[in-house]
Amino acid sequence: MNGNTSPALSGRVVSLHVHPVEPGAPLQTVEMVEAIEGKGISGDPRYFCRVSRETGRLSRRQVSLIEREQIAEHASTLGVASISPGAVRAQVETDGINLVELVGREIEVGEAVLFFFAPRTPCAKMDTVCQGLRQLMMNNRQGVVAEVVRSGKIRSGDLIRPRPGK
Repeated sequence: MNGNTSPALSGRVVSLHVHPVEPGAPLQTVEMVEAIEGKGISGDPRYFCRVSRETGRLSRRQVSLIEREQIAEHASTLGVASISPGAVRAQVETDGINLVELVGREIEVGEAVLFFFAPRTPCAKMDTVCQGLRQLMMNNRQGVVAEVVRSGKIRSGDLIRPRPGK
């Protein structure tokens, strides 16, 4: 890698969401979040400092991201005008970047650095958004999950780009 960031490998944050205290309630849209190294998004009761049942340590699943383009494609396939921001329960919705292509890399998102470690796995709640959505989201069409490797603020409009050589 030559250290330059390809335009195809950069994008922007278009919306940010945090989980409510009440399980299953709609996510809350916010303009800024604070990503905390090794813990997740401060103030998000669903994933912040979540402990893995398998390891007993803090979970690697700290931040979830999905492309608005992918959400729009799913809506079109399902014959609905649109799927609202936050409805698919991702904390960060993006534009202009293919997230799954970056699995295994460190990515700058605003001031924070995230490690994209796996594609998201769609849950049954997706079919409550729109019947058939869960099936469409299979096979890497549901965004990614990440862990926070450097704390920092993430704001709507922030740049998303891979770290050179990482």
